[in-house]
Formats: sequence, C-alpha cells, structure tokens
Amino acid sequence: MSVTPRFVRARRNPTLFCAVVLLACISLRVVAAVEVPSVLAIDPANSRVAIDVGRTGLFGFAGHNHEVIAPVIEGKVIYNPADWQRSTVSLRFDASALKVTGKGDPPSDIPKVQQAMLSAEVLDVKRFPDVTFASRRVSATRAATGAIDLLIEGDMTVHGQTRPMSVRVNAAIDPDGLTVRGGFPLKQTDFGIEPVTVAGGTVRVKDEVQVQFVLKARRVS
Repeated sequence: MSVTPRFVRARRNPTLFCAVVLLACISLRVVAAVEVPSVLAIDPANSRVAIDVGRTGLFGFAGHNHEVIAPVIEGKVIYNPADWQRSTVSLRFDASALKVTGKGDPPSDIPKVQQAMLSAEVLDVKRFPDVTFASRRVSATRAATGAIDLLIEGDMTVHGQTRPMSVRVNAAIDPDGLTVRGGFPLKQTDFGIEPVTVAGGTVRVKDEVQVQFVLKARRVS
C-alpha cells in the first residue's frame, strides 16, 4: 500500500496547502533572523575609555596617578548571538584627543602631564595619530540571561606598533544593541614607548597602565 506524501496531500487541500506554505515562510524568516549578523556602530557619547597611569620608583609614593580619557572616534561591531565566532570588533581613537582629567593631580601639573603624554617622547601623536584595535577572534566563555562573557582576541596598534591583545568583556544585550564592559593591562614598552621619568629617575611612570572601558554599540542594520 502506497503512502501519499504529506506535501502532495496538502496540495489537494487548498487550506492545508496554504497553512504549510505559511509555516515554511515563517521558519525561513526565523532562520534568517538567527543567521544574519547585526551591524552596530559605537556611540561615542555613551562610551568611556579611561587609562590609569601609576607611578613607581624610589619616591613613587610621592607622585600622583594620572587618569587619561580616550574619546572613541569610530567603531563597528558585527555580531550574532547564535554564533559569536562570526563576530568582529574594530575601534579607532584619535591619539591627540587623549586628555588628562586632572583626577589626583595638582592643577599646576595637568598642562605639563598633558604635553608630555602627547610629545615625541611618549605617544608622538604627530607621527602616530591613531590608536586602533581590530579583532581576529571572538569567543563566548559564559552566557546568562541578557548578558554574556566574551574573550576578544585581536591586534592593538599604538605608537605605530601592532601587538596581539586579548580582552575579556561582559556584553549586555538590549533591543537597541549592546553595552560592553571590560579592562586590560597594557605595557608601554611593548609598543616602543619608554615610561617617563622625573626627579633624576627617582620617580617614573609605571610601564604597565590599566585600561577600563564601557562601550555602547547601537544597531544600524
């Protein structure tokens, strides 16, 4: 005894046929929504990158830590929560826009610290105007409702030199896009920058600085 295929039986019944086609279209739309990655742009007004620069040396305790803010000029995130490995992150900062906030500094020191930071001795912003980061791999390490922990591996370019960098972040997903929080240490000497010394070398800036950030990315497609 032969069994009539379900699709053939549906075609003989117009109502059933329409229902099958409708369900198929809905299924295709759901699959497409899952597989097509979202494109998001960094929102500079709601993003913050802060760099804590410490002191060391024989009289390091007498110095002050410096807080530097790095405005985000542009950035793009492409992501799909169903497959984070297909995600990418790219960021660009204007090195000359880095600003010493003055937190922890005597007011008279702020202009001097700002000038030293942008000078040829440190960032050399005239020769190297951009600081960039481009991901090579994104992987999820832990997921929770509305949030996920990610490991972003990529390349950081500072002072004209590019080095590999791994950053752990927490991403909170919302209807408008996502918010990413995290931090990482960065050694100045890895990028050819010699930490500044003062007072005959008894006080110097620490080689390793701490970078903390909150980045808001909004959906554009």
